[in-house]
Amino acid sequence: MRSSPLPRMSRRGRVTIGVLIGVFVFFTLLGWGVNAWTDWLWFDEVRYTQVFTGVLATRLLLFLVIGLGMAAIIAGNLWLAYRLRPQLRPHSAEQATLERYRMLLSPRLGTWIALASAVIGLFAGLSAQSRWSQWLLFRNGGSFGVKDPEFGIDVGFYVFQLPFWRYLLGVGFTAVVLALLGALAVHYIYGGVRLQGVGDRMTNAARAHLSSLVAVFVVLKAIAYVLDQRAMLLEYNEGAKLYGAGYADINALLPAKEILAWIAVVVAVAIIVFSNAWMRNLVWPGIALALLGVSAVAIGGIYPWAVQTFEVKPSARDKEAPYIERSIEATRAAFGLTGTKSAGYAADNLIPPASLATDTSVVQNVRLLDPQLVSETYTQLQQVRGFYDFGPKLDIDRYANAGKTSDYVVGVREINYGELPNNNWINRHTVYTHGYGLVGAPANQVVCGGQPYFVSGFLGEKAQEACSSQTEQIPAQQPRIYYGERMEADDYAIVGQTGERNVEFDRPTSTGGEQYYTYTGAGGVEIGSFTRRLLYAIKEQESNFLLSEAVNDDSKLLYVRNPRDRVEKVAPFLTLDGDPYPAVVNGRVLWIIDGYTTAATYPYADRVNLQAETADELTGRGTFQLARENVNYIRNSVKATVDAYDGTVKLYQFDDTDPVLKAWNKAFGGELVLPKGDIPPELAEHFRYPADLFKVQRNLLTKFHVTDPGDFYSGQDFWQVPNVPDAPDSGQKQPPYYLFTQFPGQESPRFQLTAAVTPNGRQNLAALVSGSYVDGRPQLEVLELPDQTRISGPTQVHQQMTNNGDIRQQLNLLSSNQAQVQYGNLLSLPFADGMLYVEPVYVKSSNQDAYPLLQKVLLSYGDGGSYVVLANNLSDGIKQLVEQGKRAAAGSPPPSTGDNPPTTGGTSPPVLTGELAEAAGKVQSAIAEVKAAQASGDFERYGRALKALDEAMAAFQQAQATANPSPGPTPSGSPSASPPASPSSSPSPNG
Repeated sequence: MRSSPLPRMSRRGRVTIGVLIGVFVFFTLLGWGVNAWTDWLWFDEVRYTQVFTGVLATRLLLFLVIGLGMAAIIAGNLWLAYRLRPQLRPHSAEQATLERYRMLLSPRLGTWIALASAVIGLFAGLSAQSRWSQWLLFRNGGSFGVKDPEFGIDVGFYVFQLPFWRYLLGVGFTAVVLALLGALAVHYIYGGVRLQGVGDRMTNAARAHLSSLVAVFVVLKAIAYVLDQRAMLLEYNEGAKLYGAGYADINALLPAKEILAWIAVVVAVAIIVFSNAWMRNLVWPGIALALLGVSAVAIGGIYPWAVQTFEVKPSARDKEAPYIERSIEATRAAFGLTGTKSAGYAADNLIPPASLATDTSVVQNVRLLDPQLVSETYTQLQQVRGFYDFGPKLDIDRYANAGKTSDYVVGVREINYGELPNNNWINRHTVYTHGYGLVGAPANQVVCGGQPYFVSGFLGEKAQEACSSQTEQIPAQQPRIYYGERMEADDYAIVGQTGERNVEFDRPTSTGGEQYYTYTGAGGVEIGSFTRRLLYAIKEQESNFLLSEAVNDDSKLLYVRNPRDRVEKVAPFLTLDGDPYPAVVNGRVLWIIDGYTTAATYPYADRVNLQAETADELTGRGTFQLARENVNYIRNSVKATVDAYDGTVKLYQFDDTDPVLKAWNKAFGGELVLPKGDIPPELAEHFRYPADLFKVQRNLLTKFHVTDPGDFYSGQDFWQVPNVPDAPDSGQKQPPYYLFTQFPGQESPRFQLTAAVTPNGRQNLAALVSGSYVDGRPQLEVLELPDQTRISGPTQVHQQMTNNGDIRQQLNLLSSNQAQVQYGNLLSLPFADGMLYVEPVYVKSSNQDAYPLLQKVLLSYGDGGSYVVLANNLSDGIKQLVEQGKRAAAGSPPPSTGDNPPTTGGTSPPVLTGELAEAAGKVQSAIAEVKAAQASGDFERYGRALKALDEAMAAFQQAQATANPSPGPTPSGSPSASPPASPSSSPSPNG
């Protein structure tokens, strides 16, 4: 019985659907067109149109080639299946059922095939265009000059070629599988394949077509086995807990892959021959496919497992040793650890030497200001208006002061758009368009009760505050900040004004008024014409571009104003450091951003996750969190700058040996990145070792400082990065810190990034890792302490210093009266064959708008607990340490470390009676519990013990006050220093 035809849609319904589809397509194309046009205008403004056109052309090329290729394969096989249909079909219930589908498809078969192929091609093209970076590296990549240790193939093949070959192989598998399924469906609908009836279930033509597709699939599988042999050098080796092929992989899996590749070729031939030229059935082809499956399980799975289980595991240390050595060498090469200088440091001097008082290379350069803590201080003291902001963390740079280079804490006064007095469109985008000034202060000096000594970034010609320099000591000829870290994606600015009237708020004046300004820089996209205004009105979905009088014939639009976003858009192939920093270079404020080239296919190199490896206490607090990207190769190949006034972006080649950067530069015409020789000397003097790269290298050095395969396998000499000293239970890692100092073995002080590491599972100090630039080249150095050192690590030192009985009492007094004690960077400094520890102590009251003030300095020398002082300033603390050292050299015992309760003064403790004696006994018991909890490693118990000690100390102080009503001691004055001489804007070339 003939089935009834499908109901047809009414003409009105078809028109409605057509209109809806047309509207959807129109707005989709309009949105895409507006974004593309505005992107082009932005790239034209920054003069990097080759990036826009290069990426766009590559995306279109891949979309068309892969999309059309996939569509052609699908359409060709569907059409071939239809052409191979049998002209006569036996009568059966199955064929009668299929007749209605044939009636539906046959009249417009070409349309149906084209539609199905187009949809599949569209998705394939969309997927392909996202592989633009792989294609550009595939096409432009060169040689690394390093060969892998197994096949002797240049590493460039793995980095540049292998990823795209594997992608193409995946496209081939997808195309063959879809073509096979589509052809099988067409053959079934048109009778070439039957499930019911007498005779063969498949015509000769259908069998030849489908078996050929299966054979192609098996051939692709053979190619996959060949590529898998190379990719084995990138896989995780469970036996050695490293990346790269191990013993079982090389001796069992590698030959198995080769055997399987040949079996696959034989199976492909067998499928063709047995299906079409000889027996003409599917029995033997099925047997051949089953053989391939069984071989894959037995040869590629069971055999390597047996080798790993019965041969490798019983003697893994010896079997895996050559392959562990390969991983160590590859990892050190891929992450730039090969040139690391390692030196022993005995640290056996536990007594403060007299040379501490006269040293000029370490002690005088000790940084006291913590850029995270003093950000609030900068904001409160240099804000002037409530909408100015310095962000949650400042930066460290160095400038010359009377011929001497030292650290400076610097920050840029930017607009916080969330704090504008009247946050309407006019104010946000046309009036409050920029910040003003780079504010700097010497990092080792404070004045006026613990405030930074500000020397630059003043809003007037001279500072109005008595506690600041009276003149600009880091002068910037153009101090206005139109591009900064505090600017979000929607914080665009419309500048430029017709006539002489200035409308942009510039800065407050000394008389209490306000000064206005009109932007004169080269940055920004001109939007004076109606077309441009309409274009950006659509892009920003804002009608004021067309209606507001603030937009005129001379207007320019500044957008993408965050320096990091700006560089990321210009160089999308770079991974950018999370901490851009400002510097005054030749009178202009420049943002400096470190750019990394990365790869994930360096053979045998260990693979790390950048987000996990760079996370620490400061992540998200003034620094950007890196993306969750897995890499096993990284180079700081680019130093990028963004002019804070006109937004000019420049990319400078920093690593002139990096093959990845050379490939990217070639991909975009060869002139995208400026040569290293074009770096201005004044700019190079402000370069610093990048923090995120250092964190990755430091974390890897905790394991890969061990170069002996046997020792590496045992893991007994591994290190770890300690937690934040004043909050070890937080689980956050201690951030590295920038210092201008001189370490043992260095000829002069350098600006270097430093971190302490401890033995794995212990808290004593294992080594100091530092990164700096020597003659313009990166240099990693490791000062390694003996295995059984008595020197405490950062967490232990902080606990020992703050738990000292006398010091704990003073800290409690500082935190009384609704004030909070905050600790700055704990600095570990090697000095005179011993260790000097310095930790600034800030006090912040609970009053509204309060900010931290540097009140005391904690210092310790030796093992961290024997010689400890809490001084008013660094100079006094050094003197006290030296005096303690002199007494120790004369045979006197070291000072109290908290074993006894606090004394009331004098040279010997008074006799305690009554409630005072009872309170002192509780203090002594609490101290004993603190020591026991610390030794046990139980942080929860340790926290309870500290709380009990605080309560016991408070009770003792109360009992002391009752027994002796005279006023107790008050905190001594804050660290102070005389104002420094005027520094020049050009720093020393050191560091």
